Amino acid sequence: MKFMTSLSSQQTEEEEQRKRQFLLIAGVIFVAFNLRPAITAVGPLVPIIREDTGMSNSAAGLLTTIPLLSFAVFSLLAPRLGLRYGNHTAIFIALLILTTGAAIRATGFIAVIFLGTAMVGIGIAICNVLLPGIIKSSFPKKVGIMTSLYTATMGLFASLGSGVSIPLSENIGLGWEITLGVWSLMALLALVVWFPQIRKDKKRDKTVKPETEPQSRRSIWSSPLAWQVTLFMGFQSFLFYSLITWIPDVLQELNVSLTIGGWMLFLLQLIGIPFSFFTPILADKLENQSPIVITICTLYIIGIFGLLFISNFTVIIISVLLMGISQGAAISLSLTLLSLRAANAKHAAMLSGMAQSFGYLLAATGPIFMGFLYDVFGTWKPFLIVLFVAVLIILTAGLKASRNRYVLPES
Repeated sequence: MKFMTSLSSQQTEEEEQRKRQFLLIAGVIFVAFNLRPAITAVGPLVPIIREDTGMSNSAAGLLTTIPLLSFAVFSLLAPRLGLRYGNHTAIFIALLILTTGAAIRATGFIAVIFLGTAMVGIGIAICNVLLPGIIKSSFPKKVGIMTSLYTATMGLFASLGSGVSIPLSENIGLGWEITLGVWSLMALLALVVWFPQIRKDKKRDKTVKPETEPQSRRSIWSSPLAWQVTLFMGFQSFLFYSLITWIPDVLQELNVSLTIGGWMLFLLQLIGIPFSFFTPILADKLENQSPIVITICTLYIIGIFGLLFISNFTVIIISVLLMGISQGAAISLSLTLLSLRAANAKHAAMLSGMAQSFGYLLAATGPIFMGFLYDVFGTWKPFLIVLFVAVLIILTAGLKASRNRYVLPES
């Protein structure tokens, strides 16, 4: 009888464990849903917002730049919030900020739009930093596949945000204000799904003692390898956010309609999803990730040259798709390098904070600088030339960051 009771209790505990794991996986997926679309939805709408409000290209570029500045600041602050409130609770707070920020943008008032955009960036920044740590601690033997799932999901909704913006705003008639506010509903849903995870922080506070890991006398900021990883992440982000902000305008100069340009932006991100899924798995198996870096940069250069020198519509489509493949692989590789180049979890967190803070600060210059270039030259060719230079920097930094070494010694 005692044996049967013990067996039943064990089965009940296993069922509860599976349920908790399922809820966590669902929570991770729903959080990942919200890490890009509130930003990527802006790019196709920029020409409409600019015309409706009278903004300059530089000012309109701030709508994409502000979240990146939030990323830069809160990537350093997020670990402290996680330590103080618990990672799961901090992500819930971040989702609440994100939901509120996305909702108030629907008012259409310029000052409120910028405020809401900053709140969106703060919410996403906290989730960006803390979610990989939760994955690493909760799925220690499945980090690769969970990272692939997380990045692919993020990419899917990033592309969806770009693709549906113009149809929602123009075809359905919601207007750009309501279209920007729609993404608060997805964030609200994530809040509901993530809510059960808060209990984990309460249990952790009572039972878990801080980890003791080897201390390094060197600072992460003095490591050349850490800077190479940071530059790789920063310039691939520079490319990504410049593209999602201005590629519809670039294509419009090549006689592509704004609606088709929005869907091209959708395809640019959609085609990258399978590559963002498989790249971490491949990178984890390779001792040196240089072949991946070379492939990424080669496809980028072909795509940029196609837009720069050939205005044929077929070539335009192929060029956009090639850049999308490169971008999907680049973002997931940059996230994977944060783990591969670190000797332990603490060093990985230090590298992540450095790479995401400085990297996104660098990326933040992209959209506004590109808008400034157009205001000065009246053409998008300088935009494409700057993209080419950024690819060369990615190639140089990426090759060095791919070496099988650690940013800091193990002890």
